[in-house]
Amino acid sequence: MSEEKQPNSVSTKEHDKVSENPRAVCKVCKSLYREPRILPCLHTFCLDCISQLEPFSRGASRCRRDAPSDEGEAGRAEEVHTTVLCPDCDSEVDLPPSGPAGLSTDHLALDEVFLETLVSDGPLGCDLCGETGAESRCEVCCVNLCEFCYQAHRRQRRTASHSIQRLEDLKSGGRLCRPVLCSLHPGHELRLFCQPCDLPVCLECAATLHSDHSCCPTHEVVERHGDRIRALVTVTLRPHLELLEQTLQKVELSQEALQDRVEATANEVRAFARGYAGAVEAHCLSLLRRLEELRLQRRNQLHLQRAQLQQAVCDVRSGVDFAERLLSCGSDAEILSAKCVTLRRLSGLAERKRHPHLAALIPDDGSGIRFDAREAAGEVGGFPLVGVVHFKAVDPSKCIIEGEGLQQASEGQRGHFTLVCCDSAGELMARGGDHVVVSILHRDKKSCTVEATVEDNNDGSYKVSYTPEEAGMYSVWVCVKAEHVKGSPFVLTVQRKLRHHTGTFHCCSFCSSGGAKEARCGCPGTMPGGFQGCGHSHKGHPGKPHWSCCGSTAEESECLPASVLKAVSAGSHVRTVEL
Repeated sequence: MSEEKQPNSVSTKEHDKVSENPRAVCKVCKSLYREPRILPCLHTFCLDCISQLEPFSRGASRCRRDAPSDEGEAGRAEEVHTTVLCPDCDSEVDLPPSGPAGLSTDHLALDEVFLETLVSDGPLGCDLCGETGAESRCEVCCVNLCEFCYQAHRRQRRTASHSIQRLEDLKSGGRLCRPVLCSLHPGHELRLFCQPCDLPVCLECAATLHSDHSCCPTHEVVERHGDRIRALVTVTLRPHLELLEQTLQKVELSQEALQDRVEATANEVRAFARGYAGAVEAHCLSLLRRLEELRLQRRNQLHLQRAQLQQAVCDVRSGVDFAERLLSCGSDAEILSAKCVTLRRLSGLAERKRHPHLAALIPDDGSGIRFDAREAAGEVGGFPLVGVVHFKAVDPSKCIIEGEGLQQASEGQRGHFTLVCCDSAGELMARGGDHVVVSILHRDKKSCTVEATVEDNNDGSYKVSYTPEEAGMYSVWVCVKAEHVKGSPFVLTVQRKLRHHTGTFHCCSFCSSGGAKEARCGCPGTMPGGFQGCGHSHKGHPGKPHWSCCGSTAEESECLPASVLKAVSAGSHVRTVEL
């Protein structure tokens, strides 16, 4: 009878044990892992448990090129991608075309299972003869051996060279370092890494299937690949996790603040209503019902935000924990075996960070709810009543902007526009205190920004002023409570600074200079008889008053010397005519 078992597996006896170590227990079958596989979301389950999951969807078939066969030929096959729901995080994950067996093996989970069996109270049984009293373990075959089977294991030629450790030594070691064996060549450890195929291989694989590939020892490449995982965790995901946790804490605090604010307002309402009888009491109950509706509405919004943040925190934390444990506890081969699935998951989590709408969330803590004891509330039963609960909240989609300073401005001159905040019904808020942010960015020069000043008018409107220092096209971002108002971002055109005329607005250079022959004009007009400038009805004369410096016929205009240089001949000069 063969003594070898499939590599990277645990025995049925080990699987059926109950463990208090959650890292050694499958969350589906609640037993020790048996052939644990890593889903793309970095959650681990038994191979059988994954196989029993109901398909969530099946993707369209596509053609792929198979790896070269033993004969050196490449074939083509159809791939059908099956999607299942992760039993832990409920994420949609794609299974490999080969099925759950094609998922990466979680060697860290196998380590936890074996360590759990070592520290258990009862004696371990021999995995070959079934008798109790196992004293050794073959690291190649991954089986526990009694003394008799240990001697037999040593006597057989094909297992004589296997590394066998005493169970007591493994218990005292505190950490298990199991070899990762090749699934194609049992008994051969994955000591090499094929760079073209991007996977760890054994010596037999390198000599046969990967003979034409560049293979190097795992210890020479593990740092480079491990650094990629470490960089994603340390630089990107760990700070993002901290930001998500801080925002989640803000939401939870806002829930308490909302409840406190509602209760405080309700106390004010009750104190005011005690002075009335009959109609006043009915008015009081009406206000309290409205407050309860507001509380439920805002609480539901916060519950939704809290659930979204909790899921985001759970996803990032699980990915970070798995990656950190892989880097700190995994061997070289273990890190390289789980490298691909880990990088895909961490990269996906890092991609979400580029759109951190949850992390930048400003939760509603009920600060907009207030009670005005003096405002008239109409009549109930013929009794005039006062006391109104204000609950307006600004709606960025209903806010409007007034003023020409939002569309055009001049270089170096102060620009202005006004933001008017409204609620969801389109009514003016009639109060200030909202979080308004205005950013003005140059469209072509990313480093060019314009500082904007926001002034709260305390009546629901906000005055925005700015001074652009450079002409060009700008984008104006106007946000209220971290949300864009309707139409934002806007397009702002900043024109060049107006060039003032340096000449004289006249009818012709002949008249304005008293008939001087050397007087020239910005227009191309000249006069016969040696006159360098223009005269009435002569060639090139505009026929109406114009500027002597540039020839422009508009009195209120900008001086454009460039047009003058094109109009006059080469080597000539424009001379300002002075009256």
